[in-house]
Amino acid sequence: MQPLASIPSPAQGVWHLGPLPIRAYAIMIILGIVVAVWLGERRWAAKGGTPGVIVDVAVWAVPFGLVGGRVYHVITDYQRYFGDDGDPARALKIWEGGLGIWGAVLLGAVGAIIGCRRRGISVLALGDAVAPGIALGQAIGRWGNYWNQELYGRPLDTFWALEIDRDQRPRLSGNGLAPLDPKYADVATYHPTFLYESLWCVGVAILVIWADRRYKLTHGRAFALYVAAYTVGRFWIEALRIDDAHHFLGMRLNDWTSIVVFLGAVAYLYLSRGRTGVENVGQVAADGSSTAAVEPAAESDAQSEEAEKAEAGEAGEAGEAAEPAQPETEDSEAPEPETEQSEAQEAEPDEPTAEESEPVVEPTAEDARPDEDKGEEPDRDPGTGTDAAAGDNNGDGAAAASDDAGKGEPVKDGK
Repeated sequence: MQPLASIPSPAQGVWHLGPLPIRAYAIMIILGIVVAVWLGERRWAAKGGTPGVIVDVAVWAVPFGLVGGRVYHVITDYQRYFGDDGDPARALKIWEGGLGIWGAVLLGAVGAIIGCRRRGISVLALGDAVAPGIALGQAIGRWGNYWNQELYGRPLDTFWALEIDRDQRPRLSGNGLAPLDPKYADVATYHPTFLYESLWCVGVAILVIWADRRYKLTHGRAFALYVAAYTVGRFWIEALRIDDAHHFLGMRLNDWTSIVVFLGAVAYLYLSRGRTGVENVGQVAADGSSTAAVEPAAESDAQSEEAEKAEAGEAGEAGEAAEPAQPETEDSEAPEPETEQSEAQEAEPDEPTAEESEPVVEPTAEDARPDEDKGEEPDRDPGTGTDAAAGDNNGDGAAAASDDAGKGEPVKDGK
């Protein structure tokens, strides 16, 4: 079966730079990682996170993800490597293809958790930031299957069908040395499942970016949406593939995996639908430096802050304890003058002081002037009439004043 138009397969997928092989499959994987990190950094910065965090976490997540993806593939397709016609050494030949996405996500998440703990940030917030980038990375990485002519679908006779070379067509077993399957030996074109999944992943990335802007998906919800949307496409694309796989109840293992993961992602979206609050993304200071720190450093900072608060609290308590002492003394001493004054006021009518009576008995200037001018004492010369009158007046006034003082009559208003 040969359609009039189809997608041609590449003539080769490896080039040699001296003794060093350059493989298209590896290039696609690397490009996918670069795009995922680049978009993740942009989204992380938009969240207010510290620049460079995604790169630091990727140092842990990417190696873990590659190992996890390969282990998942080897376990689910163990007959290719440990079957009767299998070759165990091929399990290490990752460049030949074979990375299971679920294993990559699982162990990649473990690496991401380690990286996030070292930076003291939320792994859920980081997952939301990198979710669209992971989808785009998958879209690019799937083109590695195109260069290796692998993981295609059932036979297809249409213009978008993918041409597959004869030696790359399905065989009776997973061993590359096994004879071709007679059903497909003469079939040249097949479903380009790599292209389907690549386009689907691009759509998933666009969906997550749109939904995040529209509904402000936080606390892992954007990542959960990516997982749920990807599994929907993976389910029907997996059903088109004809490569060897384990089957349970009439479906491939990856189909069952997609169902379970989809239900888990949807359940998380539902349970966390009302979750709000500030996420720990490691804020950027005004000078551009990072305020995010490793957990031990953060703990020490928190302890120092608590110590400072405790010292301030002790100082405040000491100040509060010292301040009331002064008012208490003043309050206790303040009533005493009032008491003395009131007692003095009560005693004034009976016992006036000499100072209070002096202004009353002082002679006026006019009374004293005649005596000073004459230089005579009024008591010694009572013969003259004028002097006697003056002396009598002064004497009478003094006697009256002395009598008043002796009687102790009160003087009002100082007059």
